Amino acid sequence: MTAKKNIFQIVMNGLFILLAFLCVIPVILVVITSLTEQSTLTNNGYSFFPQQWSFEAYRYIWSSAKHTILNAYVVTIFTTVSGTVMGVLIVALYAYPLSRNDFKYRNLFAFFSFFTMLFSGGMVSWYMICANVLRLSNTIWALILPSVMNSWYVVILRTFFATSIPAELIDSAKIDGANEYTILFKVVLPLSLPGIATIALFFTLSFWNDWYNSLMFITNEKLRNLQFLLQSMLSKIQMLNEADGNAYITESLANVPTDNVRMALCMVAAGPILVVYPFFQKYFIQGLTVGAVKG
Repeated sequence: MTAKKNIFQIVMNGLFILLAFLCVIPVILVVITSLTEQSTLTNNGYSFFPQQWSFEAYRYIWSSAKHTILNAYVVTIFTTVSGTVMGVLIVALYAYPLSRNDFKYRNLFAFFSFFTMLFSGGMVSWYMICANVLRLSNTIWALILPSVMNSWYVVILRTFFATSIPAELIDSAKIDGANEYTILFKVVLPLSLPGIATIALFFTLSFWNDWYNSLMFITNEKLRNLQFLLQSMLSKIQMLNEADGNAYITESLANVPTDNVRMALCMVAAGPILVVYPFFQKYFIQGLTVGAVKG
C-alpha cells in the first residue's frame, strides 16, 4: 500500500512540475524575445536561442517615453497601493456583518451584493455618476474609487470569515467588553491574513492592470497610468505596421522595433507584479482553500 502511495505521489508531483514548466515557458519566451534583435525575429522567427541579442526594444521604450513612463509608474504604484488598501477595508467592512448570523439585515445586504454580481446599471449610468455626480474626471481618484468595491470579493471574504473565525471567539470578546469595531480590527482581521492577502492580491492585480478608467476619465497626461501609456504605445506601433504607401511612415517604421517592443512592453508592465506575487503566494493558496476544506 505504501509503495503504491509513493508511486502515486511521484507521478502527481511529476505532473505538477510539468504543468508548472509549461506555464513558465511562455514567460521565458517573452523575456528572450524582448532581448532579441528585430532583424533576427524578422528572418528566423521566435526562438529560445536567438542568433543576436539586443536591448534595442528597451532603449526605444525608454527614449520614447522616459519621463512619461516614470510618471506613469508613480501614478500606477500610488493607485495600486491606495486602491488595494481602500478596497480591502471596504470589502472587509461589508463582508464581516454578512458572516454574522445575528446581523438583523444580513439577508437584505447579501441580496444587494448578489444582485450586483448578476446585473449592473450599465456603462452610461456608471460614467455619468463618476464624471458628473462624483466629479472624478481628471483626478487621481478616478483611477481608484470606481474599482474599490467588488461583490465577488465580498463573497470570498464573507465565506472565509464564516468558516475560519469561531463564533465562540467573538462571544468571548463581547463578554470582555469589546465593541464590533474592536472585534473586527483586533480579533477578526489579524486572524484572517490568508483571506485578506487573497483579496489584496486580487485588488493589486486589478489596479495594476487597469487602463479602462484612465481611458474613460483622464485627459491630463500627468495622471495617466502605466497600462494606458503602454497600450497607447502599442496602438501607435500597430498603426505604423498597418499603414503602407506613405514614405514618412515607412521611414519611421524602419527605425521602430516591433515584435520585440511588444514583448518588452509586457515585461515593463508585468515585471513588478512578478516580483510581488511570491510574497502573497502562501497566503493566497490558504485563502482559497481554507473555506473549501472547512465548509
